[in-house]
Amino acid sequence: MLKNLKTMIAYYGKYKAVFWLDLLFAAISAGIVLIIPLIVRYVTSSLIHESPEVILSQGKWIAAGLIVMIIVDFGCKFYISNVGHVMGTKIEYDMRAEIFDHLQKLSFTFYDNQKVGALMSRITTDLFDITELMHHGPENIILSVIKILGAIIILVSINWKLSIAAIVVLPPMFIFAYVLNKRMRRAFRRNREKIAEINGQIEDNLAGIRVVKSFANEDIENEKFKVGNLGFLNAKKNSYFYMGTFQAGVGSFTTIIQVAVIVTGIILIAGKSVTATDLVTFMLYISVLTEPINTLINFTEQFQNGYTGFERFREIMDTIPDIEDRKGAVNLDVKKGEIEFSDVSFKYEDAEESVLTNVNLTVPAGAYYALVGSSGAGKSTLCSLIPRFYDVTSGAISIDGIDIRDVKLKSLRNQIGIVQQDVYLFSGTIYENILYGRPDATREEVIEAAKNANAHDFIMGMPDGYDTDIGQRGVKLSGGQKQRLSIARVFLKNPPILIFDEATSALDNESEKVVQDSLETLAANRTTIVIAHRLSTIRNAEKILVLTDTGIAEQGTHDELMESQGIYRGLYEMQFKE
Repeated sequence: MLKNLKTMIAYYGKYKAVFWLDLLFAAISAGIVLIIPLIVRYVTSSLIHESPEVILSQGKWIAAGLIVMIIVDFGCKFYISNVGHVMGTKIEYDMRAEIFDHLQKLSFTFYDNQKVGALMSRITTDLFDITELMHHGPENIILSVIKILGAIIILVSINWKLSIAAIVVLPPMFIFAYVLNKRMRRAFRRNREKIAEINGQIEDNLAGIRVVKSFANEDIENEKFKVGNLGFLNAKKNSYFYMGTFQAGVGSFTTIIQVAVIVTGIILIAGKSVTATDLVTFMLYISVLTEPINTLINFTEQFQNGYTGFERFREIMDTIPDIEDRKGAVNLDVKKGEIEFSDVSFKYEDAEESVLTNVNLTVPAGAYYALVGSSGAGKSTLCSLIPRFYDVTSGAISIDGIDIRDVKLKSLRNQIGIVQQDVYLFSGTIYENILYGRPDATREEVIEAAKNANAHDFIMGMPDGYDTDIGQRGVKLSGGQKQRLSIARVFLKNPPILIFDEATSALDNESEKVVQDSLETLAANRTTIVIAHRLSTIRNAEKILVLTDTGIAEQGTHDELMESQGIYRGLYEMQFKE
């Protein structure tokens, strides 16, 4: 916990001036609160015995002083609420930028085990609570400490016997608060986990709403959400039980302080040890003493929310990317494009069996190779190793003789273009989605890329042409249209190495023909690896590799593999019959 608190405090570094002014103005505001009861005591104990002229004369100065204090207090509180809040928002901005940047660095392995909704919760809800803590925490502490210590010092100076009656209740109150605090912290952390689960469930449902509706499974989704929502409700009930016990207990302790002072005051008045004026002043300071205690009660909930959020923030920030640039990594500049697999084996994290075992393969520069095989044989995995979406478990992959682990990730991925079956298009316009391939391209280059991908004609038929909004994930486009936009994006990128991951398997025959023509145009003079489901689309491949659980079982041209009457011929004839 101490380590996390030190890390949290470090975020104030950029805003030291604002932070210290915030604390200074909080201290001044607390001081003003402490002064007012002393003025009341002076008026009721000393000034009241003076002549009317003296009372009015001094009363003017007292009134003027009070007005000045009101103005100063207004300025202090305005700074705390305005500038202090802006500081908190800037810290939130810094943290959000930091965690978003870190998320960009994490590999597919991390995202394989995460839910998008849960990550969204960490970037939004958690950070907001951290900001509230970062802003209000220090000022609440300084206000409360000054008021409590100041009130105790003044109470002791007024009458030490009455002070003991008040102070003796404080130790058991703070012990009670400490014990409940620990339980509240665990309960609030559970809340965070539950709300993250719900966010993940909502994101999953809304992203797949078309599937939900197509199967008329709204009731099932509602039932699944009900279970998660009920879990969150129970977690909240548990945390509020501890918070209610905490607030009620500390509230009772503050009442006990007041009762103890009143009873002790009655006894001391009877014994002539304290005056009625001192008892009234004392009760005013008891209010000053108990008010910051109530502030600390509220701060406790804020601290639990904020600190729990910070712990979850640090969990992500402390996740070390398992794929990153080696020390001394260089930029990759592909001259030829030859790809070589040397004794490559790979298995997923926490998996017992390897997906690939001792794969040896050389794809010559500019060659057009195809990968076929049954589902689960490792075709997509093999291709995912080339841009280092995952790192090999053993062996090595090289491009033009350079181990891909010795080059910078960004430069490696800039040399590779990937067209997948499941096309992801961003919300926005057609133009913006193609431009994503090379953000510094001109509009003319974007249009040329679209023409090369056989996409220009259908784009011009859209309501606003290239400026047509395509909706969430390109929902307003057909499968073939989305695929051609993804190809245009790669045309614009213009990489020397291409990977087609079953890019036409989900399309109808007409769309497949158009997309296939686009892919072949794109593949010209580039090193290309195609993962194929429809074997008719790869008959022209220079070499076809048949991948099985044991590795590359067969390789050759279409005609050679058909003549060998092996696995490939069996797959081809099965598809032909279908």
